[in-house]
This record gives sequence, C-alpha cells and structure tokens, in this order.
Amino acid sequence: MKLIGPFTRILTLAGLPLKGALKDDDLHIIKHGGVLIENGLIIAIDDFEKLRKRAPSALIEEIEGDHVLLPGFVDCHTHICFAGNRAKDYAMRIEGKSYLEIAKAGGGIWDSVTQTRAADEELLTNLLLQRVQRHLSEGVTTIEIKSGYGLETQSELKQLRAIQAAALKTGAHLVPTCLAAHMVPRDFDGSQAEYLSYVFHDLLPVIKHDELANRVDIFIEESAFDTENALNYLNKAKLMDFDITIHADQFTTGGSAVAVKTGAVSADHLEASRDAEIKMLANSDTVAVVLPGASLGLGMAYAPARKLLDAGACLAIASDWNPGSAPMGDLLMQAAVISAAEKLNTAEVFAGLTYRAAKALNLNNRGILAPGMLADMQAYPCADYREILYYQGKMKPVKVWTADLN
Repeated sequence: MKLIGPFTRILTLAGLPLKGALKDDDLHIIKHGGVLIENGLIIAIDDFEKLRKRAPSALIEEIEGDHVLLPGFVDCHTHICFAGNRAKDYAMRIEGKSYLEIAKAGGGIWDSVTQTRAADEELLTNLLLQRVQRHLSEGVTTIEIKSGYGLETQSELKQLRAIQAAALKTGAHLVPTCLAAHMVPRDFDGSQAEYLSYVFHDLLPVIKHDELANRVDIFIEESAFDTENALNYLNKAKLMDFDITIHADQFTTGGSAVAVKTGAVSADHLEASRDAEIKMLANSDTVAVVLPGASLGLGMAYAPARKLLDAGACLAIASDWNPGSAPMGDLLMQAAVISAAEKLNTAEVFAGLTYRAAKALNLNNRGILAPGMLADMQAYPCADYREILYYQGKMKPVKVWTADLN
C-alpha cells in the first residue's frame, strides 16, 4: 500500500454528470489531500494527515511544494501507429492547395498507407512507442490508437500487432481500433461495398480470433464511404460483438445520424454538424468527440462544442494525432485552444479529457479519482488548478502515475 501526497489541491472530478454543461463550482476539490493506492487501484482519497493515520504502515511518496492533482487524461481518438510523415502535404496546404490537389500530387491518406505498408512491425512498434511515451509524459494515461494505414489484411494486422506489442512496453493503457474502413485503397479493384465486404470477411474474423481489437471505426464522407454502405458494414460488425465508432460530419453531415442509428459509442469530428445533428446526438447515448487538432491542422472551424454541451450531449475532447491533418498531438494545448474559441469552462474541459472521454471508449474504471478506480493520475506544479488551462498547454505535469507504474 502506498500513500501519495500531500497535494495542494486534488480535483477528483467525482459526482459530475456524464452529459451536458457544467460549472466550475461543481468541481469537487480536496485541499492538502492524499491518495492511498494498492495494486494499481485507489483505496481512499482524503485529507493527507487523515490517510496517514488510517494507514500508518503505508509507504509514503511525499510531494513537496504546490501541486494540483488530476485524473490522467484519456485521448479517445488517435492515429499514431504510422511510418513517415506528411510535411509535404502541410506545406502545400498552407500554400493554398486543395485536398484534391494534394492527393493528385501523391499526398493524402494514401501517402501514409504507402509508408506504413513499407515499414516492418518492429519499426512501427518503435515509432508508436515513442509517441505513446511522449503522450504519457504529458499526462495522457489512456490512448486509443487506430489502424487504417494498411488497408489490406496483412498490413492492417501488422498495425494492430504493433499496438499490441507497444502495450507491453509502456505504463500507458492502449486501446486498439480497426479503421480498415478509412478509404477504399487505390490498389483495390472494386466498389465501396465490395471493399467493406472484403474487410468483413477477411480481416474482422482474424482480429476477433486473435483479440487484436474490440472496436471498429469507419470514415463516413464523400471521399470515403457513404451512409448506406457504412450502415451495412457497421451492423454486421455489431453482430460480431465489436463496439463501433464513426468519423462523422467532418466535412459533410450524415455520419452522426448513422452513429445514433447504430448505437455507436462515439461520433468523432462533428465540424459540419448543424442544429439537427446536435439535437440528435444530445438525445442519444453516443459520445460527441471533438478534435481541435484537425481544425488547427486544416485551418477550418472547430466543432460546435458549446452548442453540443448546452443541448445536453456528452462531449469529449481528443487529439486526432495523425501524420496528415493533426500532426501536433498536444492534447492539453488543443483543449485549451478550443476552450477559448468555444467558451468551454475548466470543468467542461477537464471532464471532456477524462471521464467523458473514457465513456467514448466504454471504460468506466478511470477518469475520476475515487475509491475503486484505476490510480491513473497527474500532478501539475501550481496551487491553482485554473493555471493549467491559463498557460494554454505550456504547463505540463511534473509527475504521472498509472495503475501499471504504481
């Protein structure tokens, strides 16, 4: 048993609702608190001296100076298993070239597919692990990671196995997702429906048998898959007991309606969502995941986060870290930026980075500091929790704990 503290302030995020707007006054704050942990789980969280008397034989990890403790962040949408980069794409984009022009010049998703296919599993694992460790050092203790740069059976399996291998070498919790339905690959001779049938019959059974992922994603967009083919694919995936999530409403609407209709755990992007889509998501159990990193990378408007919260949706914030549209991958900075643009208060941002993001992954054992929860935590070098967003991502945690590292 270990007692960690004392912390100047602990923000537990306990007792807050899953859906809708929040107020900073709703935050449960423990002053001069400590956390008692055992076997990676929180046993108690209370005043430090009370806990010291309660567990006099506990090993003490003493925290000196002012620190604010938060739950570890959950990044519920990333694409960080890839090889190479797309700096050329970015240079062309800020020069004013369109998506189509960049694709015709050899860029776009297909460029990442080509580079990732050429990398072996060991290289992919090492590249992924570097990104995971950076994320972990910045307080992100749970990381969802998609495939989708293979787009054929063996390359998709290689990505998922690299994620599996990396998970054994880090204290971060990695959550794999199959995004073989990222786009129809250029070297596939067939329609959208034929490609999705190929994925369903050739890839998903192997993933299920080898326990490489229990989540399936699809990109619903004019440049990827239409709603009819997506519905058919997702309904079949659900029958195989996969959780489903959707790239929805990034440039055009339609994806969020499919998400609600199929009972998807989340609908991610939502930059193009309008009042009808916002109301639909708010009245469902599907988590609305906004991705400010993509807006920054593409130079486009943010998803309507404020409207989603005010309508009663469960809103999560994720990085979309990927080599094309969101190469930065700094989750806290992105959250701070969208909070200023969309007028999200501190409680709403922290909720969107923790327990609400965990909901988007169907995980109910993290994102809150409370007895029985995973001891995934991060400490910031300040006395006032409001400083964390005030510095817009430049203040980083000085200590990160996860259940596997305690």
